[in-house]
Amino acid sequence: MPPAQSELLQGTLDLLILKSLASGELHGMGISRRIAQITNDTFDVKAGSLFPALHRMEEAGWLTSSWGESETKRRAKFYSVTKAGRKQLHSESERWERISIAMACALRAT
Repeated sequence: MPPAQSELLQGTLDLLILKSLASGELHGMGISRRIAQITNDTFDVKAGSLFPALHRMEEAGWLTSSWGESETKRRAKFYSVTKAGRKQLHSESERWERISIAMACALRAT
């Protein structure tokens, strides 16, 4: 991944995780696949970045988890968004909307 994408990913990983879980629970690698899908394969989140973020977000109260069985019949931890996580998703989404509008304006400026 080019450096610019890596920096952006670190700054937006929580938002991407919350967004990927907004429609229902997923296990870790399912979250990674969903992020790739919703970003048109712009972001490929590796386990070394994903799992520490999931743990941190669970500690913050934005996610809950439970053990279950994956589609490959392996034991996996499934994550879902809490009420606090949905609130965080909403506020971060609004913040990124404002940022992206401002950046679009700045890039069009002469």
